[in-house]
Amino acid sequence: MLDTKTLILGGVRSGKSRLAERLATESQFPVTYIATATIGDEEMRERIAAHRVRRPVHWQVIEEPLALASVLNQYTKADHCVLVDCLTLWLTNLLMHADASRFDSERSAFFNVLPHLTGKLILVSNETNMGITPMGELSRRYCDEAGKLHQEIAQYCDQVVLTVAGLPLMLKGERV
Repeated sequence: MLDTKTLILGGVRSGKSRLAERLATESQFPVTYIATATIGDEEMRERIAAHRVRRPVHWQVIEEPLALASVLNQYTKADHCVLVDCLTLWLTNLLMHADASRFDSERSAFFNVLPHLTGKLILVSNETNMGITPMGELSRRYCDEAGKLHQEIAQYCDQVVLTVAGLPLMLKGERV
């Protein structure tokens, strides 16, 4: 199947990005990597640098922290692979944006475009809802929104994978 949508979930350092990068490479299609992270501190700068070093130099990289739907609409096409890393960073960027209406508009735009995307799409996201409920209002909203986001995306995906300790566990679709 040439047109596939894959959602890869996992905790921090679970191996989800490495799995996504492997699947993108194995697709043998040209790859566009959409990075949603922003550098807010030195530790995040180091994380981003580690991701950059790992990526093949011939991959096209688009850094877009907010307007994900627009970029997906522009770069997805048949016989091409688009890898988005990561949806929960995108979610955080939207939740922290000064214009609160941006959250709803970007989320709606994403779900309007998602069913119509062609080619191979790999979406990476952090699974944050396997522990205790956070104490702070923003943290609870983040977890709630991430859970809703993942559930809705999973409905559109051919494959959903949970990574734990570097091991892919298939939740939906054929084994990766």
